[in-house]
Amino acid sequence: MNTYMYLITPFLAWLVCGITKFLINCIKEKRLAFDLIGYGGMPSNHSAIVSSIVSLIAFKEGMDTPAFGVALTLAFIVILDANSLRKQIGKHAQAINQLEHYQGQKLRERVGHSKLEILTGIILGSSLGLILGLFQ
Repeated sequence: MNTYMYLITPFLAWLVCGITKFLINCIKEKRLAFDLIGYGGMPSNHSAIVSSIVSLIAFKEGMDTPAFGVALTLAFIVILDANSLRKQIGKHAQAINQLEHYQGQKLRERVGHSKLEILTGIILGSSLGLILGLFQ
């Protein structure tokens, strides 16, 4: 078994998800949306990355292994963070940016993810993990 697959899979999930997100942003904005690269948006990069490794481990090693338990726990933490904590950070940034006397650099407001963005990231990452697991 190629153990590098456990490094390559999350990287490819990040890459595929990032390119997909960039293309979606370009279509939505009708321009090259380089300024929208980063946190937030469709699909969730974080969800895709952790889901890819969870599905690869489940497929190659089984769901009754310690590695699967650790990967699934990490995925839950990352996904919950993407939906709740980071979404709240975005709301705080928006409120700070609207303050009349705020003189600082404008804060990034698009930080968290909607449930649909997270679900799309999970589907993308899980599919990629399974496909790569089949072909190694």
